[in-house]
Amino acid sequence: MSNSLLHEVASWKLEAKLEDNNRYFFHINIVDKIISGSKSYVIGRKGTGKTAITEHITKEVSYSRFAKKLSFKNFPFQDLYNLKNDSYTTPNQYITLWKYLIYSSVAKLMIKNEGIDSSVREQLARIYADDIEQSLARSIKRWVSGGFKISILGSGVEANGSSSAQKNETSWVERVEALEDILLKYLDDSEYLIVFDELDEDYRDVMDPSNYKRYTDLLTSLFKAVQDVRSVFSEGRKLFPVVFLRDDIYEVLMDPDRNKWNDLKVALEWDEVSIKDLLAFRLSKANSPTDTPYSFGYAWRMMFLNSPVKYGHKQQKEMNTFDYITRSTQLRPRDYIRYLQACAEEALRLGQMEITPEVVTKIDKAFSNYLRNEIEDEINGIIPDIKSVLNIFSIVRKQTLSIAEFEVAYEEAVQSGDVQARSTDFLLRILFNFSVIGNQPTQKNKHVFRYLTPEANFNRKEPIVLHRGLFKALQII
Repeated sequence: MSNSLLHEVASWKLEAKLEDNNRYFFHINIVDKIISGSKSYVIGRKGTGKTAITEHITKEVSYSRFAKKLSFKNFPFQDLYNLKNDSYTTPNQYITLWKYLIYSSVAKLMIKNEGIDSSVREQLARIYADDIEQSLARSIKRWVSGGFKISILGSGVEANGSSSAQKNETSWVERVEALEDILLKYLDDSEYLIVFDELDEDYRDVMDPSNYKRYTDLLTSLFKAVQDVRSVFSEGRKLFPVVFLRDDIYEVLMDPDRNKWNDLKVALEWDEVSIKDLLAFRLSKANSPTDTPYSFGYAWRMMFLNSPVKYGHKQQKEMNTFDYITRSTQLRPRDYIRYLQACAEEALRLGQMEITPEVVTKIDKAFSNYLRNEIEDEINGIIPDIKSVLNIFSIVRKQTLSIAEFEVAYEEAVQSGDVQARSTDFLLRILFNFSVIGNQPTQKNKHVFRYLTPEANFNRKEPIVLHRGLFKALQII
């Protein structure tokens, strides 16, 4: 067999925006739910495929389907915090802002829709003529500037654009209502999807009460704005705002009507069956972009030598390569992409035609470091000294330990100034929620991790066990 498959897998990208989406996007039923408008909130952990879905949705457009992605990566969130509508009480003061962004984005999409009256499209084009397509922050500043005017006059739209960024708070509601009236009057039966992604950019220092409140108020307002928009455009129109958000951030949003969000919410979760389907698809497309997806077993054997991995004391235990890799992951697509990518790179370095069990075990250490970095990045907004907290496990050097043992080691780290003093109960619950640790029930060989059992809660009466994928990064084994 040629090693072209290894070369292709070695070139896989962890960043969905850099990936060949046409070749590698794996269609799951969540996509159909989003496009049909039955779901508007997609909630999932980092690395579960949220950005891959947003890339697919915004590229799969047609004469009757229009989509716009609003990415808040590297976005100056302070600009948003300054645009609250004080006529609303907390946490609703940003609803007007989010509706304005949604309506403005739809209006810009209408310019491309030849099914819309040409005179309307021409006037909308004049309104948004100065917008820079790749600069959402600059567009928002322009939309809220003093000279930016939108109103309905007779059968058309009056436009007056301005590049200035003066404050004009008094006209917020008027502008939103004007845009809403325009859309209600002129939208056709095409589908319009406005996708919000990478909203976690300002999820840091959340233990600071003021930062926490303004950030959660902003996102709570977004969820409520989506509800409002869907209610206004519920009959015969297909205007679908969609929010992609990390599950840990979603969990901290509080609102009396939050239970109603469940009607529009879908969880982006994976299990071994769906992961195998994904890998079979990706390996088939890596082999040839035109190939029909193979079975998992066939696709896996194209790349991996069909021999078990030996491990344990004197290498007396055996496990197939997929299971060996899986026990180090948190069942996220990005984890497997990284592991297979690294295996392919190492096999090529060694001049091999396929990946051997020895390569799989060697990559385990590098993958462990990757997983630690991913987790630290996720938790940093809640626990800024997470790197030092994880080092406590390196000092204890045990895979399974009692809560009392952890508390003693943590207190020593506090006394030495390595970590910040805080409630160990809070700390352990955060580590459990991100599957850094799980519980060890009385049954042997059984662990309770949240990535396997999303509804699980931390149990203080049971020992804690460190995730297998972190062992080598923390020098446990």
